[in-house]
Amino acid sequence: MGRYIGPWVKLDRKFGVVVSGKKSAPRILQRRNFPPGQHGRIKGRRRKLSEYGLRLMEKQKLKYLYGGLREKQFKRYFDLAAKSKENTGEVLLQLLERRLDNVVYRLGFATTRRQARQLVAHGHITVNGRKVDIPHYEVEPGDIIEVKPSSRDIPFLKENLENIDPRSVPEWLELDKDNFRGKVLKLPENVSEYLETPINVQYIIEFYSRV
Repeated sequence: MGRYIGPWVKLDRKFGVVVSGKKSAPRILQRRNFPPGQHGRIKGRRRKLSEYGLRLMEKQKLKYLYGGLREKQFKRYFDLAAKSKENTGEVLLQLLERRLDNVVYRLGFATTRRQARQLVAHGHITVNGRKVDIPHYEVEPGDIIEVKPSSRDIPFLKENLENIDPRSVPEWLELDKDNFRGKVLKLPENVSEYLETPINVQYIIEFYSRV
């Protein structure tokens, strides 16, 4: 399955929660609290999902929350987590958090993970002084993530950093706003506690155990 390229507000309305990362999304959900499509308003209340549908929905929510990962990518993360001796759900979230595009988002260089992916893919980000243009690059403790000096005048990037509250940056990361730099202090822990949208990870584990 290819990457989703449609309007992300439709996904927010489909799931009934914000997965787009857009600040305007909560207001839209309040105003239009029915599913998208020509029959959404007529049907009004969302239909009750089957057990399979509930688990599929949680998987899709997490995929889109992290920028709309392809199924093959997401399944690879799940398989790695399932092979771990640690809690599968926690390891899955940890792997997703360690993606470079997510770290760029968490540090406040970007307002959404999709914007962060664009920054990485267009070569604006370095890791330990070396340009890395692979969004799924996996960061390690001690890594230094910076915006290239030649990219620091990008208007939206400067605005993003001016508006970011350092207290909103997870404790496993450290932000140096003045120098357009961040550092990975340790591996992420208890990711579910600061996810923007609540996710039932156990449902995702059960989904893949049945397919």
